[in-house]
Amino acid sequence: MNKELLGILLIFGSTVLLAIPLGRYLATIYRGDKSWTDFLAPFERLLFRIGGIDANRGMTWPQHLVALLTINLVWFGWAMFVLCTQGSLPLNPDHNPSMTPDQAFNTAISFLVNCNLQHYSGESGVTYFSQVFCLMFLQFVTAATGMAACVVVFNALKEGTAEKLGNFYSYFVKSITRVLLPLSLAVALVLVFQGTPMNWAAKAPIVTVQGDSVNVSRGPAAAMIGIKQIGTNGGGFFGVNSAHPLENPTYLTNAVENGAIVLIPIAMALAFGFYLGRPRLGWMIFGVMTAGYLLLQVPTVALEMHGNPAISRMGIDQSLGSMEGKEIRLGAPASALWAITTTVTSNGSVNAMHDSLTPLSGMNTLLGMMTNAFYGGVGVGFLNFFVFIIVAVFISGLMVGRTPEFLGKKIEAREMKIAILIALLHPLLILTGTALAAHGYAAHPTEYASWLANPGYHGFSEMLYEFTSSAANNGSGFEGLGDNTPWWNISTGVVMILARYLPIIGPVAIAGLLARKKFIPESAGTLRVDTATFGVMVFFVIWIIAALAFFPALALGPLAEHFTLY
Repeated sequence: MNKELLGILLIFGSTVLLAIPLGRYLATIYRGDKSWTDFLAPFERLLFRIGGIDANRGMTWPQHLVALLTINLVWFGWAMFVLCTQGSLPLNPDHNPSMTPDQAFNTAISFLVNCNLQHYSGESGVTYFSQVFCLMFLQFVTAATGMAACVVVFNALKEGTAEKLGNFYSYFVKSITRVLLPLSLAVALVLVFQGTPMNWAAKAPIVTVQGDSVNVSRGPAAAMIGIKQIGTNGGGFFGVNSAHPLENPTYLTNAVENGAIVLIPIAMALAFGFYLGRPRLGWMIFGVMTAGYLLLQVPTVALEMHGNPAISRMGIDQSLGSMEGKEIRLGAPASALWAITTTVTSNGSVNAMHDSLTPLSGMNTLLGMMTNAFYGGVGVGFLNFFVFIIVAVFISGLMVGRTPEFLGKKIEAREMKIAILIALLHPLLILTGTALAAHGYAAHPTEYASWLANPGYHGFSEMLYEFTSSAANNGSGFEGLGDNTPWWNISTGVVMILARYLPIIGPVAIAGLLARKKFIPESAGTLRVDTATFGVMVFFVIWIIAALAFFPALALGPLAEHFTLY
């Protein structure tokens, strides 16, 4: 166990060490300064020329949003076409059928919004053509969309008054060519050399150790896994995601994939400080995010290492920890590390079954998604955190009797209304969806029995988890829930759309409004936002607004289940 804890420290420590230079690099390329990747500039100019785009033209914040939403609508149409016709398209050696319209709708929305909620099994639900030219394509462009939107906010918060906030397409393309592609390629190469398949071959027949004859799926897996982790997408090539021995073959691949999940989210927080020439501000944001992450991570590792008390009373040895639903080659601590890392971000990939976590560990994964501000997704994680900064600045200003200001810009009624609406949207979507699902099951238990095999506290947690994962753009699930039904496909699809685009539109609008205001130089009475004191304020604002809103629902689900163990 001591070696496993050391492994956890090494994974997290090395990720932070890599994120620091990456944060500086992100600030450099988005500012347009000289960098070692400038050799890609001619290729980028070629893309702009083909697309008829002037990448040097400044755009207002509404123009940024129009560009973002327009290209996302085009991608949705492409995804629906591919998924509904994939059975007739090439690169389908296993002859997988096309998706039904409701499942295609859910899958298209899921990958479009960087959620990757999968109501299908990768081996049988999609083809190689769909995996590469639809789903993997969306994993690149949606991650870049979040990063580009984040840079718009960076621009708006620079000193001075500005109407133009850079060019969305320039930030979008640079995010792909100079960040996502090279990093995902590096992860994919590690996976290939460790045994992850990267081919176009059909299923291969093998005989297992116990003598069973089975067909094992292969395909271009390594490429998709690289971007699923780097882009905090999370969608698995195989049905059981990174618990599959071909998707995550060794402890080395487990460490690399785990670190890749939070690498860019941490770097983006630090890049904010470097971009504005205020590195202490970036470190403050990183510190608050890390404090929240550790508050969830440490107890989860401890709980999974100590096992399930109900199983212990049966006389079963749990010296290895709670191993139900986990891979023996990875162990309980590494599985617990991944569970929190993937749910404090919008990644959602799994290396163990979250449905089998002990109740309080399951609650911690839920809280990671419910707060949705500790690291978060690439770009969008910072946007969520930015909303809480605005709320904290406003409250702090009221406490000291001054007009709230953030980086020299006054926070007024319009900005606060938008911030509060975005902060409250998250619990509204989760709790409303869960309430409707619970009511439907209570009213028609026989009809809905096919999708809820656990009618007690855990069944409620499964429904709560599904909507929480959808609203947080996470994509993981308590897989005891039979979710490939018209109700779950359509309801979670609607939640994913609202939970993706409104939290992008809101912060970009706030930043755009602030950019137009007169810049006020700092004075002796200015609230310093790069201090530990303000960091503590933001931390408690996140917990009060985000976490406490869900306490009654958590009491009905994982907390109630926990007490049944004793």
